[in-house]
Amino acid sequence: MTDSYPRLAARTARFTLGIPRNLSVSPDGRKVWFIRTPDGVTRTGQLWEHDVATGTESLVVDPDALLGDSGEELSAEERSRRERARESGAGLVGFAVDDTGRWASFALSGRAWAVHLAGRAVTALPSVGSVVDPRVDPTGRTVAYASGGALRVVGVTGQDERALVEPESPTEVWGQAEFAAAEEMDRHRGFWWAPDGQSLLVERYDERDVPVWHVADPEHPERKPAEQRYPAAGTTNADVTLWHVGLDGSRTEVLWDRAAFEYLASVSWNQHGDPVLQVLSRDQRRVQVLAADVSTGATRILRDVSDDDWVELSSPPRLAEGGRLVTLEDVDGMRRVVVDGTPVSDASWQVRSIVSTHPDCVVATASQEPVEVQVVRFGLDGTAEPITSGAAVHGAVVGGPTTVVVRSSLEHTSTTVTVHPEDGEPQQITVASEPPPLEPVVTLLHAGPHALRTAVLFPRDHQPGSQRLPVLMHPYGGPHAQRVLASARMFLEPQWLADQGFCVVVSDGRGTPGRGHAWERAIRDDFAGVTLDDQVAALQAVAEQYPDDVDPSRVGISGWSYGGYLAALAVLDRPDAFHAAVAGAPVTDWRLYDTTYTERYLGDPNTQPDVYDRNSLIGRAASLKRPLLLIHGLADDNVFAAHTLQLSSALLAAGRPHSVLPLSGVTHMTSQEVVAENLALLQVDFLKQSLG
Repeated sequence: MTDSYPRLAARTARFTLGIPRNLSVSPDGRKVWFIRTPDGVTRTGQLWEHDVATGTESLVVDPDALLGDSGEELSAEERSRRERARESGAGLVGFAVDDTGRWASFALSGRAWAVHLAGRAVTALPSVGSVVDPRVDPTGRTVAYASGGALRVVGVTGQDERALVEPESPTEVWGQAEFAAAEEMDRHRGFWWAPDGQSLLVERYDERDVPVWHVADPEHPERKPAEQRYPAAGTTNADVTLWHVGLDGSRTEVLWDRAAFEYLASVSWNQHGDPVLQVLSRDQRRVQVLAADVSTGATRILRDVSDDDWVELSSPPRLAEGGRLVTLEDVDGMRRVVVDGTPVSDASWQVRSIVSTHPDCVVATASQEPVEVQVVRFGLDGTAEPITSGAAVHGAVVGGPTTVVVRSSLEHTSTTVTVHPEDGEPQQITVASEPPPLEPVVTLLHAGPHALRTAVLFPRDHQPGSQRLPVLMHPYGGPHAQRVLASARMFLEPQWLADQGFCVVVSDGRGTPGRGHAWERAIRDDFAGVTLDDQVAALQAVAEQYPDDVDPSRVGISGWSYGGYLAALAVLDRPDAFHAAVAGAPVTDWRLYDTTYTERYLGDPNTQPDVYDRNSLIGRAASLKRPLLLIHGLADDNVFAAHTLQLSSALLAAGRPHSVLPLSGVTHMTSQEVVAENLALLQVDFLKQSLG
């Protein structure tokens, strides 16, 4: 019997296994290193090398060969780190290479390893405790790693293992990113090597005053609940400082106005000058970019940027050739490349990330049409030269004269990884992913007065005008996540859902990325109003576009995380438009979510509690009139199960029938194969029964 699509999607990590990732190009452009699983169903990442001169690739590190029958073991700290990074892979999930291209380091089964890349000699380094994020220094002599709250170092050949800095209390940690940075600021690192490899900048955080929350395992009442320091909105964050630490054990604190700028958003240190810090105020309306004098710890202000709503964090500021400062800033309504305070990209491009800097240009990813992402060379003279083209999503990595482009389009579900040498023909890096069992058939619309980018999918055997199908809205709908992109891979699950007998609609409303400053900030203080209104507008536009093919009297909505919040909100606030909902891991009261994300958009609950009340689902419980299925992983340490349980209690108190599906041992990611399959089938059955 052929396995179902949901089971295949879980087994293949949504058909991403086998796609090269973590691409890195040597400074001279001669080598490309990457992680790839051996096939499309094995989760164990291996380290590979592509030789640009010959166009051939070779296996550098095979975790199975290193571990043998003992297999991989992960510590609680490493599991937590992977949860923050939404990492479900095994084996190698990251690596670091020195600037000489001689040595690479990586973590495997809780240990630090080094590999001499030319000789393929792999060494398990002496280490203490469970190793987190081992990184070889730029000169290829020393590996630093975090373990047990300390930052430790060891030579690449295994000599002189020792602690550089150690915690003085159980709540103090050196060399790792605190929860807020890892979960909400896309910063997963806690230390940065100096270009000469003789010292590091090291984060120290102390969670002593952060509230303690508990994650219980009701399936195993004999086990104690796991304690977790969780900075809920309006409460105390971890105390974060940054230190310059020499290999000789010397240390100097890097100083800035931490009372005014509580968050350490990013750190960059390269050969072009002093290290650059990006610090952020608690209300996130002001950012300073600082240069640090590591000998004294003093900092000086390079940029000071403010916004009435919030300053968006994107690519970390960095120094480029000649000591020029390169930042991404919102100028004239669009995110632009700014060099030494002057925008060099024009306002027709919404820049998404910096790829690389060069003496005469900055290479970045950017969009003019929000469903497409191109790689663009922005000249310091104001010119813009797209490197890629077409209706697709592109990414790139640059090293010396070599550029590697990753491309995914609506034309097919495969991803291509192409090496572009300075001279010669482009070269393809092997993609070993499993082909999906279906090809999405996607129609993109500009829906409603805001031209919402909206995808519509019908069953592949549907004949236009033959019958009016129930509608299934399938949004995320919140900030920092875009669902409607010119990539067929984005629509595999929506197509499978459509094939179950629905017209599936995926729409990106205001607040999602890609469309400029005002678009993103339209949700300020109003998640509930703006994001739901846009889903209604998309629904109405589809109903008008396909009057003979959709039935607006049978509309379901399903989503996960913010999409779960939006799904539950839809049946609570607009039962006239939405007739059933599946809400997975929904945030139901924003007071229960973390500081950095929630306060960015809704402010401080202590000073504007009315905003939190207006955006909460709890107070709306009595208005439920439609079928609602709540799903939640009981081991979720991001959106705690308390969200669903509190909403369920309020619904019960109001006498409103609903269904709750608890998932024992499941976190915010439901990557378990059997769970994912049965969960998908249960949701479809619920929606079919509820919508008739």
